[in-house]
Amino acid sequence: MKDSMRFFLLFALGWSVISMIMPSCNIITGNGSGKDSDSVALKNESKPLPDTVFSSVNDIDYEVEIIDTVTSGELNALTNKYDSVPGIFTFRGGQRRDARTFSGKISGVPSKIVRDWAAHTAVRGKWGGGSGWTGQPVYVKWSDAQVAGFKKTSPEITAHFKNEEIIVGSLCGEVYFIDYATGENSRSPLDVGNPVKGSVSLDPDMNGSLYVGQGIPENQPFGHLAVDLNTHQIRYKWGRDPKAKRLWGAYDSSPIAAGQFLFWPGENGTLYKYERLGNGELKMHSALRYVVKGDRGAGIEASMAVYKNYGFIGDNHGDILCVNLNTMKPVWHYDNHDDIDGSLVLEIENDVPYIYCGCEVDLQTGNDTRTHFVKLNALNGSPVWDWSYPSCRSYINEKHFDGGLYCTPLLGDGNCKNMIFASFNQLDCGEDSEFLAFDKNSGKLLYRKKLHFYAWSSPVGFYNEKNELYIVIGNSSGHLYLIRGKDGEILFDQVMSSNFESSPVVIGNTLVVGSRDGNIYRFHVV
Repeated sequence: MKDSMRFFLLFALGWSVISMIMPSCNIITGNGSGKDSDSVALKNESKPLPDTVFSSVNDIDYEVEIIDTVTSGELNALTNKYDSVPGIFTFRGGQRRDARTFSGKISGVPSKIVRDWAAHTAVRGKWGGGSGWTGQPVYVKWSDAQVAGFKKTSPEITAHFKNEEIIVGSLCGEVYFIDYATGENSRSPLDVGNPVKGSVSLDPDMNGSLYVGQGIPENQPFGHLAVDLNTHQIRYKWGRDPKAKRLWGAYDSSPIAAGQFLFWPGENGTLYKYERLGNGELKMHSALRYVVKGDRGAGIEASMAVYKNYGFIGDNHGDILCVNLNTMKPVWHYDNHDDIDGSLVLEIENDVPYIYCGCEVDLQTGNDTRTHFVKLNALNGSPVWDWSYPSCRSYINEKHFDGGLYCTPLLGDGNCKNMIFASFNQLDCGEDSEFLAFDKNSGKLLYRKKLHFYAWSSPVGFYNEKNELYIVIGNSSGHLYLIRGKDGEILFDQVMSSNFESSPVVIGNTLVVGSRDGNIYRFHVV
């Protein structure tokens, strides 16, 4: 996931910049004027969080470019739009990135995972096919009227198109549309020009827009785009940003809608704010560009979490930023030590939002390299706890693998309500990964279970009629594990493919997940 010198040279040589007609814009800059002040969560969902700036913002220099100087930047609603959609429309389900909106349902004590179907993708280029990190599919249950509408407007609908549809980006450079029941193509694949490593997002207003970020610049232009599902055409593209703080144009982060806007972090160190116009149309409203003082520009691969009008991002230099989404100005900054790829997870406790975030071992050097897993008060960035443990970067032939956390953690519920789970790589500088459970209130490590090789895929949860949690997680050696949440007992461990880097989406007692072997799979838990 890191940019190589070869890709850097591609940028340096230049390409056709995707043009936008921009009206005159305003630039707001900041270089440290924050003062600590009290900030409390508001129970009233209709009231925004305060326009507060804490002293930790003094650590960064930033600028907010307001491109649309006519349209107000205030969010017109603070509710989580993803709570009421008929499906799973973005990475980990919604604004909180907590995966609770798609917790699975099972009966009794499960004992195995069974394959239902395999949908094949094209395999081409250096990156092959199937899907990689993060690669979570979208699941949507269209109404009968919407199904009829698509059949009238889209020339790429197949005979297998029905109400339940899976949409997933592939490393082969195409987006695939799959019938959830059978695994057959529900629409023709859509060529988006470059490999997709991140997770696509479907607009929660169901306005026909699908959002896709590109991951590797095999072709130019290279950036992110929006698709009109009614016509099966790309309607908006954004390529190289000459104002960006970092020269790398990938978008592994899954964009998120809040109010009337779409927020899209980039690996060029910019957070973009778009007006969502529907039918694959976007209009850029503003952009936040920042750099930590004394540092160079950092990229954002993790997906942004949102609570009301606050957004939370983590970058590959270990910075966690809270941003006021109304103004696009930073609220607070926290240094989490090293590269953050796993997305931040947000939970509300006693009307106060908290975020969980882990880091890798990538930039650290010396004899004491450590992965950190933290819980922060999301209103002010103050740490509740910081768990750290020795971990190392490893080398296999000419490739390197960072230690620490790549997945997005899973919050427990039911009989595991006090727990949070995640996989970590190369702890104690070993070669494998481990599955860890923590007490979310104290940060105490409750158990650790050895897995095979490394694990980047995010865990997902299934609950039975007793509300007991069982967890499924995949890893890079193609194993799928079924783990009892409460005590970590591994109930099922079997090779089901060659490499699961992607994170699953869960529907009922099933999960759909891509592999690096050129397939998208559906499994069920029994």
